[in-house]
Amino acid sequence: MDSFHVRNTYAQLDVSGVKGDGYEEGVERTRARIGDSRASQLNAEAALGDGTEKTKELDPKEAELLAVVDRYGFFSSPSHDRLMLLPFAPLLRHIGLTHVGPKNAPVAGTSLKTLPPPQHPLKERSRIGKWERMLRPSKPDPGGILVWSIRSAKEAKLNERTYKGIPDRWRNAAWELLLSRFTAQHSPPSDRTQMSLARLAQDYYDVLDKPSSYDIQIDLDVPRTISGHVMFKTRYGAGQRSLFHVLHCFSLRCEKCGYVQGMGPIAATLLCYFTPEQVYASLVRLHGAYGMHDIFSPGFPGLLEAIYVQERILEQMLPDVFKAFKTHMISTTSYATKWYITLFANSVPFQTQLRLWDAFFLDGEDVFITVAVAIVWVFRDQITSAAANFETILSLLSSFFVPEDENILLSWVEKTLNDKKLRSSMAQWRKDWHNLVAAGKDGDALL
Repeated sequence: MDSFHVRNTYAQLDVSGVKGDGYEEGVERTRARIGDSRASQLNAEAALGDGTEKTKELDPKEAELLAVVDRYGFFSSPSHDRLMLLPFAPLLRHIGLTHVGPKNAPVAGTSLKTLPPPQHPLKERSRIGKWERMLRPSKPDPGGILVWSIRSAKEAKLNERTYKGIPDRWRNAAWELLLSRFTAQHSPPSDRTQMSLARLAQDYYDVLDKPSSYDIQIDLDVPRTISGHVMFKTRYGAGQRSLFHVLHCFSLRCEKCGYVQGMGPIAATLLCYFTPEQVYASLVRLHGAYGMHDIFSPGFPGLLEAIYVQERILEQMLPDVFKAFKTHMISTTSYATKWYITLFANSVPFQTQLRLWDAFFLDGEDVFITVAVAIVWVFRDQITSAAANFETILSLLSSFFVPEDENILLSWVEKTLNDKKLRSSMAQWRKDWHNLVAAGKDGDALL
């Protein structure tokens, strides 16, 4: 397999499309070449579309499938080895110095046999109305995409309403608004023009046909990325093609980061709400203003920084938990790496992931450190139990977490981030980490 063959295949299928996009499996054309037999050739030919696949009326098979997908487009729940309930009771207490629980506490959490279906938030309808009254359309971006701004009289409501959950129909507008605002606030003035949606969309098209040394690896990863979603089910369907193009273009953006596997679930989630050029623009903003450059750079320096801050919070607020981690030689990287690399994709239900991303786009990288601390906070008694050991702790923290109450989880995160003393300490710990790195002392600074 060569990268030109990969790019050429996707380009050709952009023109023809593929039949059964969204409900058929599709035919593999790059990871395994089409066979020389007549049957293989005919099968591949039959899977090609005629360029009108997404403009026709739904056929009965497609309509039957779409009737059973959940509200986010998943037709099957992803399978997970360890589904773990994240109980809300410990989150009713605000973070603070907390000592060991009962020594005879159980070492396991409450396991779930199946992933509960996503529920429509009880107040979503009223929140839709509030967001309609809070946002107003601006002039379309030069790229033709409608952008939104906040009515000045409603500015004070943005934080509260974001943490209560952005209504799903408003996520496209709200996420673009939050991403552009945060980027403007955390970028040098000289870079702001370069970060506009119109400029980044043009950058996307400028590199779309250029070769990338990561094309083969991206192609290998694309069909493994949230394949249970209707957009990404069909091999070389519109969703998979868009995902390939976005990751291909972004791999050319930063020579140092290139492409890493954790980018796939992030881009795929964004594609559920944005056009490919908007997703590319979002990845660029995350890469810069949100600190993801350091997360994805070789050696993952941003990941290590986040883990250092997380450990300082645990050492200060949960000293017995921190001691238990040291006693049992549990490194934070062993359980938290995937949280930070994928922004909690594949670690919590999709609906919860979206709620966490609402907060992340509003408040930035401290959100996920706080979520990581929340998980440890919830299971502090299991971690410090006299019967706990390396295996029980690591197994617990490597679970797929299903919040018993999303609203209480997000409220806990919001209140923790509103603790000005803690936020000041987090900023100082980031500086301390950079000083340790500069002095070459970071190697011994983490669990």
